[in-house]
Amino acid sequence: MRVVFMGSPEFAVPPLEQLVLNEYQVVAVYTQPDRPAGRGRGLVAPPVKVAAKSLGLEVMQPPSLKETGVVEQLRRLNPDVIVVAAFGQILPRSVLAIPRLGAVNVHPSLLPRFRGASPVAAAILAGDEFSGVSIMLLDEGLDTGPLLARAQIPISALDTTGSLSAKLSLVGASLLLEALCHYLRDELTPQPQNEAGASYSGVITKNEGEIDWHLPAADIGRRVRAFYPWPGCYTGWRGKKLDIIEALPLNEAGKFKVGEVVALSSKAGFGIGTGEGILAVSRVQLEGKKAISAAEFLRGQRDFMGAVLPSS
Repeated sequence: MRVVFMGSPEFAVPPLEQLVLNEYQVVAVYTQPDRPAGRGRGLVAPPVKVAAKSLGLEVMQPPSLKETGVVEQLRRLNPDVIVVAAFGQILPRSVLAIPRLGAVNVHPSLLPRFRGASPVAAAILAGDEFSGVSIMLLDEGLDTGPLLARAQIPISALDTTGSLSAKLSLVGASLLLEALCHYLRDELTPQPQNEAGASYSGVITKNEGEIDWHLPAADIGRRVRAFYPWPGCYTGWRGKKLDIIEALPLNEAGKFKVGEVVALSSKAGFGIGTGEGILAVSRVQLEGKKAISAAEFLRGQRDFMGAVLPSS
């Protein structure tokens, strides 16, 4: 069984590793080009490239799958199936037509809920109690193809997009192997998605991380979790960006201004007044500094308590 694998971020690494460990013949791995990152803006390889190289696999990094040469190269690989996990490009019709068994996708949501680019963050933002993974056949739509399998897991009150993605990646790797085995044996009938339950998650932009303290604390708390590790939630302090890394909403009532930094009677750290309730902050990072506990930050910023932080 000749497999071409397509994926880019850390989420896609366990599915790739499991295919190799279970002796699928991965003839090539396609991933995004290296991108500038970090303070030095040096080129950084996608996690899938690093994993594929360590497994001795051939790596391809075309900027687009629509180029004629790329399609011909894929055709020469003669894959029986293409496996996709967070690749970062939509597969055109010319590519979907190459493998005789189609393209199987690992998507981190309970489709048809949260199709699109940011399903994990979308589930946290919506306050969902459960998320999951769907194994589906790709068509020309955006995550609209028929389903082969689904599995769900609970979302913890402390889950961030980073932690939940890591859990879903492991679930997805296991579910992929199970579904792929039955599908290749013609033991699975793909089931069409229920369009009535469809919803979409868009691309998250950097500016969405700026906090509006007029929102309820519960909403801001979900945004802090959903936007970690990227783009992060932040406010301003003395002309610098202050990242709010860990925080939980409180139902405490009191006299405070929106955006006001207040003391917490029974908890370490500090609170910030919101449009409804208080956001209890436990970890922050001031621009140009390392991440520290909120209590440690207070010790170094004596006039922070009582300040009123700006809103977006």
